[in-house]
Amino acid sequence: MEFLSNYFKFKEKETNFKSETIGGITTFLTMAYALFLIPSVLAEAGMPQGSVFVATGLAAALGTLIMGIFANFPMGLAPGVGLNAFFAYSVCLGMGIKWEIALSGVLASGIIFLIISATGLREMIIKAIPTNLKFAVSAGIGLFIAFIGLKNAGIVVANSATFVGLGDLTDPTVLLSIFGVIAISIFMVRGSKIAIFLGMGLTAIVGMITGLIDIPTSVISMPPSMAPTFGAAIKNLGNIFNPEMILVIFTFLFMDFFDTAGTLVAVGSKVGLLKKDGSIENGSKALLADSIATCIGSILGTTNTTSYVESLSGASVGAKTGFSSVVVGGLFLVSLFFSPLLTVITSAVTAPALIIVGSLMCSSLKEIEWERSEIAIPSFLTILLMPLTYSIGEGIACGFLTYVILMIFKGKTKKVHPVMYVLALLFVIYFAIR
Repeated sequence: MEFLSNYFKFKEKETNFKSETIGGITTFLTMAYALFLIPSVLAEAGMPQGSVFVATGLAAALGTLIMGIFANFPMGLAPGVGLNAFFAYSVCLGMGIKWEIALSGVLASGIIFLIISATGLREMIIKAIPTNLKFAVSAGIGLFIAFIGLKNAGIVVANSATFVGLGDLTDPTVLLSIFGVIAISIFMVRGSKIAIFLGMGLTAIVGMITGLIDIPTSVISMPPSMAPTFGAAIKNLGNIFNPEMILVIFTFLFMDFFDTAGTLVAVGSKVGLLKKDGSIENGSKALLADSIATCIGSILGTTNTTSYVESLSGASVGAKTGFSSVVVGGLFLVSLFFSPLLTVITSAVTAPALIIVGSLMCSSLKEIEWERSEIAIPSFLTILLMPLTYSIGEGIACGFLTYVILMIFKGKTKKVHPVMYVLALLFVIYFAIR
């Protein structure tokens, strides 16, 4: 116990073993839904669900353990929901890219992220992207995820006259999804920190009671084999050198990088790790841990492993050091033996989670400077085109390109970072040859 106390600096951080353990358990429960949601979404892209379940659990466990032991930071990691949706619905289903090649794109983005994190490039990139556009990307991803949730739930369906329309609200499966949205929402307004986890569980139980979901034959078993996905990312690296995959890799990198940076600041400020100069204590190590986790996850067979803002729940009940992350990582390892529960996590169960997560991401809308046309128009296009084109990457490309054009005609060319001009040129080339 004394070794743990000294290594994780319990006295210096004014914490103890009990507080860190409770914080770790709380963080795990708030993000445990990802363990079942991620494989369910990737299965729609043709990936073997059992293999992805193990890859997701291992990536989350290893990434979080590295975050705790190496960076001594109280933050849980797992494959991101937004990144997961982009991988499945935009890259694989929308662009027709095989999941094996898409995993290579994830690995490439992880390697680039690793290089950026190990050098001073990360500060330059963070400064290059206008803050307003970062908020717009977050909100756009939120709408995209929510739209997918509404579609998967059957609440929104295809319509030959209007493209989309309202689904059959008398269908039992649709009603189950609506129940799930209401259940999660009620848990949230009642202040539950594990609202999504509880809502998904309750929806699955109601589904089994009503016969809409099959009851699993077992609860615990040995983890499924990772053979179908393990190493696919490495084997297909030679297929990523084309304009289409370059846009995909950039989007993976952009989303992962700024997800992590934002979560880092949020959690760091919560637990007193935010310094006066705006930097985060052990921030560089935390970014390295995140990028290493993405590389590991892609090789195992899952999407970008990123820092979860749900870690704030653990911080709110006392987590201040990396030991809480060690607890989270250990719980993810234990969870690998609960794969039979995947059979009850149907689209009716996952759709409500996607809708609610999407709504939470739209909170960044209030941060955008809507009164400035050169900001409002690119932000609006970024947000709107993500769900309408069914592509997060193309939404980012259109918004960023519009921003550069408007800033030029506004006479503010010097206020646009050179990196943005390079990106704009790459986006023009992409649209010209796609």
